[in-house]
Formats: sequence, structure tokens, C-alpha cells
Amino acid sequence: MIKIANRYFFLLLLSWVALPAQGETISIMTFNVENLFDNNHDAGKNDETYLPVARKTSKNHIEKCKQIKVRRWRDQCLYWDWNDAVVERKLNVIADSIKQVNQGQGPDIIAFQEIENLSILERLRNEKLSGLGYQPGVLIEGKDRRGIDVAFLSKYQAVGAKLHEIKFPKSQKRRVGDTRPILEATFKLPTGDLLTGLAVHFPAPFHPTEMRESAYTALNNVVSGLPEDRDVFAAGDFNTTREEDANKNMLERWVRPTWQVAHDLCKGCPGTSYYPPKDDWSFLDMIFWRASDKWEMSASYLANQTKAQRNRDGTPKRFELPEASGVSDHWPLVLEIAR
Repeated sequence: MIKIANRYFFLLLLSWVALPAQGETISIMTFNVENLFDNNHDAGKNDETYLPVARKTSKNHIEKCKQIKVRRWRDQCLYWDWNDAVVERKLNVIADSIKQVNQGQGPDIIAFQEIENLSILERLRNEKLSGLGYQPGVLIEGKDRRGIDVAFLSKYQAVGAKLHEIKFPKSQKRRVGDTRPILEATFKLPTGDLLTGLAVHFPAPFHPTEMRESAYTALNNVVSGLPEDRDVFAAGDFNTTREEDANKNMLERWVRPTWQVAHDLCKGCPGTSYYPPKDDWSFLDMIFWRASDKWEMSASYLANQTKAQRNRDGTPKRFELPEASGVSDHWPLVLEIAR
């Protein structure tokens, strides 16, 4: 642990910059909050892990949990006590992470991943981000079996939203239940201009590369259908590891012909996620900007400085029970665009 801490301490210092005040800029954050669930069961969703332990005693619950193949996830389903105090703690540490931006005011737009439903998103907005100017959240339920969705919070009015399903190869039919569609939302800026955001959560790295290639194709097809003069960004968990990008040239093939990449400006940033078995950092979380004659990328940085966000070795600290410590296994990435 000490070796890892020494190795990344300097990089983490470089990734920290004074967070800028609001001005002639728009700040956009992407944040995979790692399972922001309430503690009620939603019909048709596999959310049994996120219930109070007192409601985990039935035979049906125990048998369903025992069908989970990964031991860690199976034990969470059986024994985690996702009680009211835990939900409150989870909301608090997420809000603290968000408030690092713009001197406590939070970014102008946030693209979220792993939000269970609109109800818990509105709790975050109304209870923990109250007074910061966020409009009602944008979340349209998808078909992910776990019940996690992508969503937006914005200080600008949303004037339209819809989902775009991703078409995957027939050979991957059995895996499609573990995927999310692309959420398109358009926001009206104070200038009267429209800004369209695309929130994504691509198939996880254990799925074949061709599934992420299908997702990139779908994303670029959505963009090609938008007005050419529309300002557009895409933000989320693209689940493209550093290794996959190096081996398959993913960004050069699927991203850079259409988009500018926010973390190109994030000097000294190690990544947004860390994979201990390979001692490897990746920008799983990315923000893309379609070049515009109105706005341009001006800065990018990690919002990763709260104590709850970091392990002792300087890596992202996931949310764990029973201690209810940590925030997420992903760090938020912020892009600023300026006129």
C-alpha cells in the first residue's frame, strides 16, 4: 500500500487544481455514483441487495441471493443492511463530492450513472443539493436488470429528453439485460442557445469489446442526427479501459473523428478508476465535446479531494458496508467550456 501511495501521490497532487468560480463558462460533470439506491424494492428489478437486513429473512430472498455467482455480490445480497442511515450517508458523501466544484455551488450540469430511480435522484437534489439551483432531475427508466439508470441534474431547464436503445450483435443477446440506453436531454441556456447532452453507461469491461463498439456506433449515430449548429456533449462511464484503448485503438477509431476528449486537458490526472489486480488506472469516465463556433473546451479536472473519496493509497474508495465508508469506485470528472 505504501509503495502505491508513494507512486501516485505526486500524480494526485498534480490532478488537484483550484476549482474555478462561475463566470463565462459552463461546467459539466460526469459521476458514476456506484449504486445510488433507495431501500425499497422496485418490481421487476434485481435490487434485493439494497434493502434493510430485516427484510432479507424470507426464503424467497435468500434463494434469489444464492443464485448470484460472484461470492462478494452474493454476500452483499444476503447480509448488507441498506438501512435509512446508510442511504442518508450515501447521499451526503455524493453531495460533498459534487460541492467541490464552483466553490460549493456544484457544476452546472451533471451526468450520472448508477441511479436507481427518479425518486432517489430527487432526494439528492432536494435534501442535499438544496439551494444550488438544480432543476428537477431527468431520468427515464431503462431495462437494466439491476435497475440502474443514467440521469441528469442541471441548473438549466430541460426542454426535451428521450432514450436511444443500443443495437447489439445477436451473438450477445444474453448479455443485453446488463446494458443501459443513451439518455438524450436538451437544455436551454441563459443565452437562449440549446445544449444537448448524451448520458451514457456502456457495457462493462467483462463484456466483449464489440459490445462497446456497438455503443460507440449508436452514440455517433445519435449525434449525426442532431442539428449541425447544436452544441453537444457526451458524458458518462464508457467502460473503455486503458488496456483496451491501447490494444484496440478505441478512442482513435470511435471518438476522435467526431469528438474532442475532455481529459486531454486534465494534466497529471491518473484516471477516474483504478484496477488493483493490474495496478492500472483508466479513464472509464469521460466527457466528449463536439467542436463548436460558440463554445470551446477550456479546462478539465478531477473532483476527488474529499476524505471519503480516497483510500490511503490514493485510489478511489468505493462505498462499503458495514462501516458505510467511501463514496464510489469512480472519481467525478469535470469539463469546463467557455465562450
